Amino acid sequence: MSTATAPPGSSLDAARRTRELTEAADGRVADVLVVGLGATGAGAALDAAARGLDVVAVDAHDLAFGTSRWSSKLIHGGLRYLASAQFDVAHESAVERGVLMTRTAPHLVAAQPFVLPLTPLVSRAQASLAWAGFRAGDMLRLAARTPRRVLPAPRRLSAAEARHLAPPVRADGLRGGLLSWDGKVTDDARLVTALARTAAAHGARVLTRVRVLGLTGTGARVRDELTGEEGEIRARAVINAAGVWAGDLTGGVRIRPSRGTHLVLRSERLGVLPAGLHIPVPGETNRFVLVLPQGDGRVYVGLTDEPVEGPVPDVPEVPESDIGFLLDVLGSVLEVPLHRDEVVGAFAGLRPLLDTAGKAGGPSRTADISRRHAVLTSPDGVTTVVGGKLTTYRRMAEDAVDAATRARGLPARPSPTAALPLAGAAAPARLRALPVPRRLVRRYGTEAPAVHALGERDPGLARPVLPGHPVTRAELVWAARHEGALDAADLLDRRTRIGLVPEDRAAALAVAEELLARTAEEVRSANRC
Repeated sequence: MSTATAPPGSSLDAARRTRELTEAADGRVADVLVVGLGATGAGAALDAAARGLDVVAVDAHDLAFGTSRWSSKLIHGGLRYLASAQFDVAHESAVERGVLMTRTAPHLVAAQPFVLPLTPLVSRAQASLAWAGFRAGDMLRLAARTPRRVLPAPRRLSAAEARHLAPPVRADGLRGGLLSWDGKVTDDARLVTALARTAAAHGARVLTRVRVLGLTGTGARVRDELTGEEGEIRARAVINAAGVWAGDLTGGVRIRPSRGTHLVLRSERLGVLPAGLHIPVPGETNRFVLVLPQGDGRVYVGLTDEPVEGPVPDVPEVPESDIGFLLDVLGSVLEVPLHRDEVVGAFAGLRPLLDTAGKAGGPSRTADISRRHAVLTSPDGVTTVVGGKLTTYRRMAEDAVDAATRARGLPARPSPTAALPLAGAAAPARLRALPVPRRLVRRYGTEAPAVHALGERDPGLARPVLPGHPVTRAELVWAARHEGALDAADLLDRRTRIGLVPEDRAAALAVAEELLARTAEEVRSANRC
């Protein structure tokens, strides 16, 4: 069995952070400073570092602290953009989905089946339109050259087949279903962690808990949120990838946040779900509520698309109106409706949409704003990337690095990231051959044997963090040693998703704090030897 090691240079921990923050603020000039360590920012750090540039990447909080941990966990092929004639966005989404599934992250991104149940609330005209959309989505797959073995074809289902794949759906009046496929990431925050660690392996200095106090085209004034010390990080090019907070760092960027809310349910409430569900939103032609089984004892139900006014919070609150809306749509297809007290958790993310409302013909609803990303350069040379979505983070990052290096006259070779495997990635055959639980492989890829080995050497670490949840104590130790987790919130809310259910988070908190303290002491002891 493998020993508990990580690929050379990819491990992030507290000691490395301290050392590299000192280096970054010692007066030397980096090639690129990236602000924000969500998917796009971590992707930009990787893109620039993989081109051979000297990179510093900072975030005021943690990896994936913002929008990147609040997604539907889907890697969309761009189907909804076909309906609004955004053909370039649709094609780009399908291409990037294929890149993730076949080259860069096949351990984290896999095919997810969905059933659209044809209930009496879905007219035959609506069913025909949806079927045409799924067929068009398959053509997108073909155009993106994603193999059929990776994403199967859509097909029609009989009522019996629909009930088999979606047992909770009401049988009365069910006339069949439509089966489609899309990409699903095991965990969006884990994708960001893999990006950041891969960037670190290419030499990027990845620094969490470093807040930008002032940003210019030549660097930033920053504060170490752990010590309160302030300093300067100088750079030849600066990329602002702060998402919904991007407008707070530089002028000329207007963000129109849109809230996407999800509910968290216990899996036993809906029973075995071999597939997810697409449930049409009444009165809408191209919006669905999604039911997303997670394989960890939980199911997510989402999502909304509501405009958000006023200051942007660090962690968005979920209004009761969103919860009621999702429960109502879900109840329209279930045999036994869900009640409010069966919702064990909820989360909301804010999409960083570029505000086009002031332009002629600009949409009034956030649901209608294009998900096309934009790269903007301010008069003082700060390059800002906004818009887009999780699926297209890599292309957004590439475009941002292209623009930043071009604006500042930096030599940079073409981006290699479309063919660059992330930490843990390998061909499917190699992943299948790993002699460890499949759940670990889906989260850690080729590093799964190393995580598993921690529990083999110390049986106490093989125990679950809390009863009824599959995450083991070894995974928390691995996160502290190799994935940059600095406190219990990092462990419970981002490296694992235990914290999505407040009751579970409270039950796991003491274990997380104990393992953090133990890991820190082990590191201190090793340094004394």
